[in-house]
Amino acid sequence: MSRLVVIVLFDGVDLLDVTGPPEVFSLLRRELGDATTYRVVLAAETAEPVTTSAGVRVLPDATFDQLARRKIDTLVVPGAVDVDDRLRVRALVDPAVVQRVRVLAARARRVASVCVGAHILAAGGLLDGKRATTHWSTARQLAAEHPAVEVDPDPIFIRDGDVWTGAGISACLDLSLALVADDFGEAAALSVARQLVMYLKRPSGQSQFSVPLEPVSTTRRVDDLRHHITRNIAEPLTVADLAAHAHVSERQLTRIFKADLGMTPAAYLESARVEAARNRLESTDDALERVASTCGFNTVDTLIRAFRRQLGMTPTEYRRRFRPT
Repeated sequence: MSRLVVIVLFDGVDLLDVTGPPEVFSLLRRELGDATTYRVVLAAETAEPVTTSAGVRVLPDATFDQLARRKIDTLVVPGAVDVDDRLRVRALVDPAVVQRVRVLAARARRVASVCVGAHILAAGGLLDGKRATTHWSTARQLAAEHPAVEVDPDPIFIRDGDVWTGAGISACLDLSLALVADDFGEAAALSVARQLVMYLKRPSGQSQFSVPLEPVSTTRRVDDLRHHITRNIAEPLTVADLAAHAHVSERQLTRIFKADLGMTPAAYLESARVEAARNRLESTDDALERVASTCGFNTVDTLIRAFRRQLGMTPTEYRRRFRPT
């Protein structure tokens, strides 16, 4: 029989959180040619259409009461946010939804939150004593409101026992692929990833954000320097080298970087090198000496010191934590 996946609906829910996972599950059925993979049911308080945050209305397949006695394989809990006039993001939690999720979770083999849906799980006590993630913009809120939860804002998804939590927006696809891999194997998940035109399947430890995702610069000169750094990351670049490339003085270069990116050229250069090293630690078995040399660090000691400053851990600890098995 197919595995019953229940996705929770409520007014204001993020649309992609609701539609992303079913797309992954339906592609799996197509790839395997087997109709007994997953059966997705959208559940809400009533049978009336639910208006999502995007303004798109979604029609539930069932009400919460109709599923109260059903055995659920996977309960998927999306989230909702509010953005104030100062563009501050805050996760919204409806106590009525929390109570429904708590009841459904008791009948589910596993529970997975998408994006800020982790706040709903936490409010229901389902994350107490567990390590969890959420969208980076609400991670501090989650940690402050639920001290019993070990909040890690960096990974794109985390599994702690039978509870899975995913990061923001498109990470719902990575979380769904991980669920597929857990149920049907890595080969099946990779087949679906190819159909989604995704970069294979990102490991759980891959960061939600990175140097290339920092705020876009407002000047062509800084953009050119950022690309220059990325292309020549293994070279012994210095601030003097960057200034010469930009045809400005070191002092002027520092003023430009601080005004445009909020950091010094040296700080950005180190961040870019740490980012490159993180990627190699996650995706290769290279020795630390090799990682250091290919990412522009003179020595392993320099690599270690940079990791401690940027991430609060050593490269070895980072690899142990985030390298997919």
